[in-house]
Amino acid sequence: MSRRTRFPLNPLLAAALCATAPLLHAQESTLEPVVVTGKGFEQRVFDTPYSTSVVDAAELRNGGLMVNLSEAMARVPGLTVANRNNYAQDLQISSRGYGARATFGVRGMRLYSDGIPATMPDGQGQVSHFDLAGAQRVEVLRGPFSVLYGNSSGGVIALFSAPITERYGQLDVDVGRYGTRQVRATVQAPLSDTPGRGWDIRASVSRFETDGFRDQSEAERTLANVRLGWTGERDSVVIAINHLDQPSLDPLGLTYDDFRADPYQTTQVATDFNVRKQAEQDQIGVNWRHRFDQLGALSESAVTAYYGQRSVTQWQSIPILTQRNPGLPASVTERQPGGVIDFDRDYMGLDGRLIWRWTLAGDRSAQFVAGAAYERSTEDRRGYENFLGDPLAPTAVGVTGLLRRDEKNEVDTRDVYAQGKLEFAKNWFATLGVRSGKVDFSSDDHYIVGSNVDDSGSLDYSYTNPVVALQWLATPNLNLYVSGGRGFESPTFNELAYRPDGASGFNSALEAQTSKQLELGAKWRAPEQGLSVDVAVFESRTDDELSVATNSGGRSTFQNVGKTTRRGAELAAGWQIDRAWRAALALTYLKATYDNDFETCYGVPPPCRPDSVKNVVQAGSRIAGTSPRSAYGEVAWRPAGRESTELAAEWRAQDRIATNDLNADGEASDFAAGWSTFALRARQVYTLAPQSRLELLARVDNLFDREYAGSVIVNEGNRRFFEPGSPRAWYLGLKWRQGF
Repeated sequence: MSRRTRFPLNPLLAAALCATAPLLHAQESTLEPVVVTGKGFEQRVFDTPYSTSVVDAAELRNGGLMVNLSEAMARVPGLTVANRNNYAQDLQISSRGYGARATFGVRGMRLYSDGIPATMPDGQGQVSHFDLAGAQRVEVLRGPFSVLYGNSSGGVIALFSAPITERYGQLDVDVGRYGTRQVRATVQAPLSDTPGRGWDIRASVSRFETDGFRDQSEAERTLANVRLGWTGERDSVVIAINHLDQPSLDPLGLTYDDFRADPYQTTQVATDFNVRKQAEQDQIGVNWRHRFDQLGALSESAVTAYYGQRSVTQWQSIPILTQRNPGLPASVTERQPGGVIDFDRDYMGLDGRLIWRWTLAGDRSAQFVAGAAYERSTEDRRGYENFLGDPLAPTAVGVTGLLRRDEKNEVDTRDVYAQGKLEFAKNWFATLGVRSGKVDFSSDDHYIVGSNVDDSGSLDYSYTNPVVALQWLATPNLNLYVSGGRGFESPTFNELAYRPDGASGFNSALEAQTSKQLELGAKWRAPEQGLSVDVAVFESRTDDELSVATNSGGRSTFQNVGKTTRRGAELAAGWQIDRAWRAALALTYLKATYDNDFETCYGVPPPCRPDSVKNVVQAGSRIAGTSPRSAYGEVAWRPAGRESTELAAEWRAQDRIATNDLNADGEASDFAAGWSTFALRARQVYTLAPQSRLELLARVDNLFDREYAGSVIVNEGNRRFFEPGSPRAWYLGLKWRQGF
């Protein structure tokens, strides 16, 4: 690739290159994937002065059902995507330890689908609506430059839909162990006879069902997506519409003793209360890009606008007498929010940017992007008892009972950002960026009964996050860089909702956590040997780390606990051994610890009074939910001259995970043991006619039927930390595509 194309690429060219990448594994060393994470620039992975990875469409398909990001993300170092095997809870996702403390939802990460945030303005997100089957690629950004995405951006995961270049209809049928089945239908077509011009459309609908390998773990998911695009001489517009309907049961976690006795059992209270969740979401988004031809350096503009609605009802297993105990004073239980969570949320946003590009003397280049963003979320949140009748003799449990919480929550963010990259000397590049914003929270409490006094309140947080990088292209195949930045993470609404001392109002004592991050990296490509290696070492120091103060009876409160340090190293390597064989390796080392002692009322019901029984988390304790080492390896074989056949073996491994902050004493129950698993896969493509093909995919995961905890529920008040990984499971997939 010439020096002229090493910097920004035309968006249509970038899309075309990425679309062909899955078909050209044998040429990966010469065809470098193009990424846009980093806020506004298209550039090759090799040219970025930060850690970024691309998981392409073929790798997503090889991962299995294309239902969960966890299927294919193990190949990305520094990133943890744990499948909880519980569709009533979202995946556990963390980057370099950020987001590891989340007990539900995705925390500390920024998530995007075609430029539309899947992360709310307060930092809480979910990925259940991601259309992996229609994706061209998933980009993952780690390290300092992720802070350019604003609040709670400890890392970035961005999905990009595949461009529509051909007409076809497609039917996918998947079956697997434990009653797993899925049907997906897709039709797409350019609506113009002029290539790269006019309208195009893709519509897909899928239905997924599973019985699960534990009692009370059945789930269903209906996902529908429509992508309508228009491309003109200087403009391109994409309209994306999606719908999600996902009811699912919840088997809950297991205590250490229960997990050792039978890791595949289900907690009795899960079935007693029929613990479950119903989630629905509708969303529409528009992306408009315009290219300027006669405005000098001003090259391009981009605008993204979106609106969505999400509704969730979740029936929990909160004990009845915790919610309403006749034997205790009313003031003790009147402030309990019940055992059913129910909310309706509207969210919207707008992001616009301008991009300038210059050609400088000496075959050098410069580029600059500046933009502004606005996000808003409005939520009607209610809480109900999960029983009917007298609490000592209920007539029904696991149902929606009396109202115990009713409030309207609003949060919005306003941000401006800028980033520039300059080749100031031959093969030397400097990148500077900054994002400045404000997060406003407000809550209007409508449930004021007895000692449950008014919990209304408002708070705001402001931040300015700068980033800087220095990059040296030592040779055409060796890129060395150093980058640094400042991060910011506000509390979420859930973390602000209650005060540890039991008083009314917002937890106004909570500060936002801030971090200073530094990364050193090297990227090496050896096309003749078919080798690619990316290495990074990093350190991140955080002030005012947010952590649990109390967790009992379904109510969690939070506090700032001082300083933490995250440092580690990452390696991603690929080797095209010959025309038939290729291999990939991803290694991660992470040491994430608290720097100072702090007290917590973990396991103690709120309020956390001065006379409460407190536990001391000692300096050097591991941040809950983090693992010091993880690895992924893959070896794949394609017979020479037969690109339609592939056999592969995969290996995944993870060191033990701290289940809670109180892990310095080394009790066995404070850690989930380390594990490793193997998987086999086979793929065969048959050409039935010039425009018709059939693809078969088979996988066996956890080949040796290893019993292990695939994820943990950090700081769980009942000590039900452990969520089992799946036993040996098989999967068969059939994909028939017919052109027209």
